[in-house]
Amino acid sequence: MKRLDLFIIKSYLGPLVLTFFISLFILVMQFLWKYVDDLVGKGLEWYVIAELLFYASSTFVPLALPLAILLSSLMTFGNLGEQYELVAMKASGISLRRIMKPLVVLSVIISLAAFLFSNNILPIANLKFGALLYDVRQQKLTLNIKEGVFYNGLEGFTIRINDKNDETNTIRDVMIYNHADRQGNIKLTTARHGKMEIAPDKSTLLFHLYEGFNYEDVTNRTGYQNTRPFQKIKFGEQTRRFSGLEAAMNRTDEELFRNNYQMMNLQQLTSYRDSLEAELILKEQSLLKSINERFVNYAHYDTLAADTAGIKPVMAASDTMYQPEKVDKNIRKAALDFALQSARSAKTNLEFSIPDFEKRRERIRKHDIEWHRKFTLSIACLILFFIGAPLGAIIRKGGLGMPVVVSILFFVIYHIISITGEKYARAGVLEPYIAMWLASAILLPVGIFLTYKATTDSPLLDAEAWNKIMRNLLFFVKQKQ
Repeated sequence: MKRLDLFIIKSYLGPLVLTFFISLFILVMQFLWKYVDDLVGKGLEWYVIAELLFYASSTFVPLALPLAILLSSLMTFGNLGEQYELVAMKASGISLRRIMKPLVVLSVIISLAAFLFSNNILPIANLKFGALLYDVRQQKLTLNIKEGVFYNGLEGFTIRINDKNDETNTIRDVMIYNHADRQGNIKLTTARHGKMEIAPDKSTLLFHLYEGFNYEDVTNRTGYQNTRPFQKIKFGEQTRRFSGLEAAMNRTDEELFRNNYQMMNLQQLTSYRDSLEAELILKEQSLLKSINERFVNYAHYDTLAADTAGIKPVMAASDTMYQPEKVDKNIRKAALDFALQSARSAKTNLEFSIPDFEKRRERIRKHDIEWHRKFTLSIACLILFFIGAPLGAIIRKGGLGMPVVVSILFFVIYHIISITGEKYARAGVLEPYIAMWLASAILLPVGIFLTYKATTDSPLLDAEAWNKIMRNLLFFVKQKQ
């Protein structure tokens, strides 16, 4: 490898790694902001949160990697242009195409690695992330009874403690509402003081109460709605048990999530998609066959009804048309009523089946979308490189200032087009292969145009060139006046 290639690659790898982890960090912070309510107050171990963040980071790679390639390529060539290193290379007879060559090869390697990651690693990461996130969201809140606040974290009970000592676990002025019967506030326990502790099995909360009362509106007597009987029991000491505390998080079997399209590779997506399509075709054919057989029977109902009713059929073997005026009026009316009822039944059956068919088609479209997504990530890395590298050579500004602004602008455009296309594909407005490749098809000409302008040293974004054009334009306008 020549020194020039090694120098260019070294200049590129540093910003690439830096921007990749910055992008990944921002996406992980967004994830935490979104699910903070599901994580806080559940007593999760640090390794559970670390595992969740690791899997979440893996699922964000398809977003972070294209952005990092776009930003790092723009920063690299912007730095080379700002420090006049590009000028020195060109003065030595080295073209921009030759300068970009090692990074093009590296981008192709990164794109292939991105495809392998998307096809082999990402489904596993999605599976483990989805299962773990489900378990975390299902985990109950840990016991956190605050002073002077009604606590309803225990199912069927509402507890209020006026004062507590965390060191001795003593509590004072306790109120416990029992809502287990779901009849409102008909059972209340109060105590002047007591002690709170968790049983050794970590799943039961114990309240040792002293000097208190049990109040209850008696509702198991005849005519209680009129007499409103009330019961009050004084006690010196009482122990209340509250079960339902969970010391450890239950882990769901990951196999339950494996049939989701996001947890599959290309081979699994193709196989499962074919099975879904075969089931849809079979169900449609079964429905059409059932309706067709039903209406064939309706067309012969007139003669069958007359024959089974003991009435001589009005149709002779040589008749070619049905003659309704020769049929008894009551039989004809019964036949028409039954035909209308059968037609309405068939219509209802069709209307009931349409949503089911639409859901099946939507599932097939989701599998097609995910299938194409495996390739769009790799192509996006290449396209955004061919946008960022020539743009950096044209702008000639390095650092995290102008490159960040321009990179975010192009990436937002790419992301918006991708999300919009995917939404239309799920709704059935666009074919999945069109929707998923729409962003790449739109930005590819932009990359080709910028690469052409950069390799031909076109002053596309040169301020002096644009000032000259504006001065010439103003001069032309003044001459016309």
